[in-house]
Formats: sequence, structure tokens, C-alpha cells
Amino acid sequence: MKKIILTAAIAISVLTIQSASAQISVNINLGSQPAWGPVGYNHVDYYYLPDIDAYYDVPAKQYVVYENNVWVHRSALPSRYRGYDPYKSYKVVVNERTPWVRNTVIREKYSGYRGRHDQVIIRDRRPEVRTVKYVEKHDNGKHKGWDKKDKGRGHDKGGKHRD
Repeated sequence: MKKIILTAAIAISVLTIQSASAQISVNINLGSQPAWGPVGYNHVDYYYLPDIDAYYDVPAKQYVVYENNVWVHRSALPSRYRGYDPYKSYKVVVNERTPWVRNTVIREKYSGYRGRHDQVIIRDRRPEVRTVKYVEKHDNGKHKGWDKKDKGRGHDKGGKHRD
């Protein structure tokens, strides 16, 4: 009987550890996004780059470009894109597996973003400024005479209540 309880306890602890580690590995890749990525996203799989009709694979840190009728991963853009500057071009976040399989649809959907240069990028993001607004506390009506405006009621100088 002790062996069964011990085996069950070990099995439960192993399952608990596995589920805890699965919960810890949440898919947030904020730290791995390039400095030229757009602000406002805590998870990105791919950026579609409408200016050059290519993709950037964020987790792999590689470009996905169309060469010789095949989509290929490259650590750097080919020379034909030498004038392209990701810091100055628009990026569209695409969180789906192998988005280039639907490239025709994606290209048509985001063609209006070609040539746009108005996107705020991570590098240029200003730190969030939080302001604390001072709120003056007022008498809630339960403490007669505490308000300076109400001089006729309240406590006298000796601390005794008067009406």
C-alpha cells in the first residue's frame, strides 16, 4: 500500500512540475524582437515587410525571401535589397505559421502600407511616463466641523464636541 501511495505521489509531483514548467514558458518574445520592430506587441512570430514583399522570422532572427521560386531563410537580406532600411519602413505583425504560403493574400491585404514611414519602432519608443495625481481628501459629512469653512460647528479648543 505504501508503494502505491509513494508511486502516486511521485507521478503527481512529476506531472505538477511538467505543468508548472509549461506554464512558465509563456510565449512572450518581447526581448528578442529587433530594435526596428513596431511598438505595442508582446509576441511576434513574423513581420511582413511590404516594401520588399518579404518576411522577418523573429524567433529565428532571419529574413524569409523569395528566391528562385522558393521561400528561403537568410540571416541577411540579399544584395538586391541593399537600399532597404527596416528602421524606416513599415512592418506588419503576422502571427501565423509559414505566412509566405498565403503570400498573395497577405501582399494584397497590406499593399497600402508600402512606402509608409510613420510607424513608431521599439528603438524610438519613449518611456511611459506615469503621473500621480494628488487628490485632496474632503470631509465625508461624518465629522462635523472638520472643514475650515464650517467654523460654527465642531470641536472647541478644548477638544470637546459642540453643536
